[in-house]
Amino acid sequence: MPRPNGDCPNPLVVIPAFNEEGAIGEVVRRVRALGLNVLVVDDGSRDATYQIAKEAGAAVMMLSRNRGVGVAIQAAFRHAIDHGFDCVVQCDADGQHPVESIPRLIDASAGYDMVVGSRFLSPFTEMKLPPIRQATVKVLAWSATRSCGCRITDSTSGFRLVKQPLLGEFARTFLPHYLSDTYEALVAAGRANYRIVEIPAAFRERQSGA
Repeated sequence: MPRPNGDCPNPLVVIPAFNEEGAIGEVVRRVRALGLNVLVVDDGSRDATYQIAKEAGAAVMMLSRNRGVGVAIQAAFRHAIDHGFDCVVQCDADGQHPVESIPRLIDASAGYDMVVGSRFLSPFTEMKLPPIRQATVKVLAWSATRSCGCRITDSTSGFRLVKQPLLGEFARTFLPHYLSDTYEALVAAGRANYRIVEIPAAFRERQSGA
């Protein structure tokens, strides 16, 4: 198929995974069908995540114990820098993210440092959030909008593209705690005057696991 446009000619799709044997194989196969390189960071899984991801065609990095998504993502960023990739697309291992929209993230990257796939901009999103989480997401989106200088509707979306030089910055400074890979990364990029844009992305409900 034709390669995406944008200004990210050498992308790496990174998938952090912890005990995701039920969905990881299908996610990797769908990414590979797009002709893209895939790195799965197995965050100390106790199931067959590592083997299934490798058999599906991904490069797999195994962390010695469960360290959390922030550590897994930073390890993937460092791998991308070390191996000459110019952008990273983050994608979840549970089947919620629309893999087929990855080329749209790449297409939209021209002129931007980060592209976020927003579930709230797509009329086809299937994922339903409980009321208390909806309220939290709205508050975080308001805060992120102020920091980024552009409208942000989905500050906790993990479906996003990060491009050099922001990729290199995150490889050095990413924090390991909760929301560091989504909201906090977005706010930090906005405050540092990196250019950010959202595009619609139709999320699904988790396909397996918990």
